[in-house]
Amino acid sequence: MCGISGIWNYKTGSAANRERLTHITRLIAHRGPDGEGFYWGPGPGLGHRRLSIIDLEGGHQPMCNEDGTIWIVFNGEIYNFPQLRHELEQRGHILRTKSDTEAIVHLYEDYGEDCFEKLRGMFALAIWDQRKQQLVLARDRIGIKPLFYGLGKDGIAFGSELKCVRESGQIALDVDPTAIADLFTYFYIPGPKTIYQNAYSLEPGHCLVVGKNGVRKQKYWDLTGHTLDLRTEKEYEEQLLDLLRDSVQCHLLSDVPLGAFLSGGVDSATVVALMSERLKDPVFTCSIGFDEQEYNELPEALSVARLFKTDHRQQVVTPEPAKILEQLVHYYDQPFPDHSAIPTYYVSQLARQKVKVVLSGDGGDENFGGYSRYVRMQKLENIRRRIPELARGPLLSPFQKASGDRQHNSLPARLQRVMHQLSIGSREAYLHGMTITDGAMRSRLFSSDLKHELAGYDPLDLFREIYDRAPASDPLAKIFYLDLKTNLVDDILTKVDRASMANSLEVRVPLLDHRVVEFAYSLPLHMKLRGDQRKYLLRKVLGTFLPPNHLARKKKGFRVPLVPWMRGGLRNWTEEILTSKSGASQFLNARGVQQMWDGFSRGQSHYADILSITLSFLLSAPEWTQAAGVPLQQVETSLP
Repeated sequence: MCGISGIWNYKTGSAANRERLTHITRLIAHRGPDGEGFYWGPGPGLGHRRLSIIDLEGGHQPMCNEDGTIWIVFNGEIYNFPQLRHELEQRGHILRTKSDTEAIVHLYEDYGEDCFEKLRGMFALAIWDQRKQQLVLARDRIGIKPLFYGLGKDGIAFGSELKCVRESGQIALDVDPTAIADLFTYFYIPGPKTIYQNAYSLEPGHCLVVGKNGVRKQKYWDLTGHTLDLRTEKEYEEQLLDLLRDSVQCHLLSDVPLGAFLSGGVDSATVVALMSERLKDPVFTCSIGFDEQEYNELPEALSVARLFKTDHRQQVVTPEPAKILEQLVHYYDQPFPDHSAIPTYYVSQLARQKVKVVLSGDGGDENFGGYSRYVRMQKLENIRRRIPELARGPLLSPFQKASGDRQHNSLPARLQRVMHQLSIGSREAYLHGMTITDGAMRSRLFSSDLKHELAGYDPLDLFREIYDRAPASDPLAKIFYLDLKTNLVDDILTKVDRASMANSLEVRVPLLDHRVVEFAYSLPLHMKLRGDQRKYLLRKVLGTFLPPNHLARKKKGFRVPLVPWMRGGLRNWTEEILTSKSGASQFLNARGVQQMWDGFSRGQSHYADILSITLSFLLSAPEWTQAAGVPLQQVETSLP
C-alpha cells in the first residue's frame, strides 16, 4: 500500500515544479513511511510514498519497463499478479522484481488501457506512456483505493488524497456550492465531486487518459443485469463459499504479517473464520468498543475471537479521545461527518502496533442485503404489487404531496407515511428515506448567498440518474446498485481508507473482490432477504463455522454514541464550535445552526445527524478554504 502523486503541465510543456511535487508527495507520507521515489520527466513528474508489503527489497517506485518508455506509480495490491507474471514471462517479458507493480507495466505494454480488466485487486495508479505522450490514471472496479485529480490552466495534478491537488499550485480552489448541498443531504460528498469545482475523484471502474489533445475518461467495468438461477439452495451456498474461500486466500498474499478487524457482526466473522482455515498461526484480531452498551460490540467480538482462538486485542473509546476529529480533518481534506471514523482510526492504530495489513468485512451489507432499509423497501414493494394497477392512481394520488396532509389526519401517522411512499414510487421513496435534510431544512441552515448559488439545484438528481441506469428492472436490485456506487464508495470505503492510512495500515476487503460483488449482484432477491432476515445466504454459509446463537444476534453496526457524547463529555466542545464558527462561515446561517443546537439540547435527538454534518463542516473549513498557491514555507513538508 502506498501513496501516489503527480503534476503534468501538458498544456504548456513546462517541467513539473520539483519543490511542489516533493511537497505534495510528502504530505501523504503517512500512506507510505517506508520510502520515497520520484520520476522527473520528460513529461509529467511522478511521486511515490511506499508502505512495503510485497517484494520488500525490489518493489521501489516509480518503476519502468526495460527501455524506460513506460513509467508507473501504483497504490494497492494485485492479488492475481503471480499468474499475470507467469503469462508475461511466457510472452517473452523479462521481469526484474517480484512485485505486482512491474506486472502492470508490462500488461500495459501489451494491452494498453484494456489491461485494467485483467487486474484482480484494489488499486489507484498513474502510467506515463512516453511513446504515446499520454498519462493514464486508473482506479479499481469498486473504488477501494482513492484517486483525485484537478484540471488547471497549465495541466493536471493528481494524488491519493485531495490535499495533493489542493497543494499542487495548479488548481484554482473555488468551492462548489452544490457539493455543500450534497453533503448536508447525504452525509457525504458523492463522487466525482469534491468540495472544489475543478477537482474530482476518479470514478471506480474508470480510467482517465490525458494527452496533448485533452482529457478522455472511459469506463472499463460495471455490473451487469445477469441473474443467477441455480437449481437448489445448496448450490448457491457452495458457490458462495468457494468464492469467499478463494477471495480470502488471495487477500492473504503478503510478505509481512497480517491480521483482521473483528466486530460482533456476520461480515467480519466470515472473514476471520476463513482466515483461520488458511493460516497456521492464530489470526491476530482487534476490536473497538464503547462504555455505552447500546453501541458496544466487544462481548460479541470476543466470543468470535474465542471460537477461532485468535490473538485478540481490544480497546474502549471514550468521549475525550473523540476530539481526534480535530486531527482527522487533515486526512479527509473535506467535510466528512461519518463519526465512525473515530473508532476506525483507533482500531487501525491498535492493529498497527503489531501488523501492517488487516482484512475487514466491509461490503457484506451492500452485497448481501444487510441494511434494515432493504427490508423496509421490500415490504413496500410487496404492498405495491398487491394493489391492482388500475387502482393505484385513484388510491395513492391523494397522498403524493405529503404524508401528513390535513385531509388524511384521520389515518394513523405510520399508515400515512406508507401511503405517501407508495404514491411517490420506489426510487423517490428510497432517496427521500436516505436524506438527512430536505430543502426546507437546508434553507434554515444555509446563508443567503449560498441559497442564491443553489437556486434550482436538486441534490437528488445525481442519485436518480444512477438508480435509473442500474442494469436491473427490480427496484431492490436498483437500490443495491445505487448503494454500491455511492454510499459504499464515498462513505464506507473513504472512512476506512483515510483512517487506516493515517496509521500507515493497509486494509483489504475480500468481500469486495469483484468476483464476489458480481456473484452477489446476480443473486435472486430471496437469497439476500427472506422475510425480516437479512443476508440470508451469507448467514447460511457462515452457519458452517458459527453457532446459531451468534447468527441470531441483532445487528448493531459500527455506530458511535454521538448523542450521549454531545450531551455529555463533548457538550461544551461541540457547542463552542457550532456557535463560534458558524457565525464566521460565509456558507451557513448562524441563527439556524443555533436553533437546531437549542432543539437538540432540549431533547430533540433527530437533530444529531444534522449537527454532526455542521460540526464536520466547520472543523474542516480551514483545510479546504485556504487559497491556492500557498507558499511552501508556510506548510510543513518534512518527513514524519
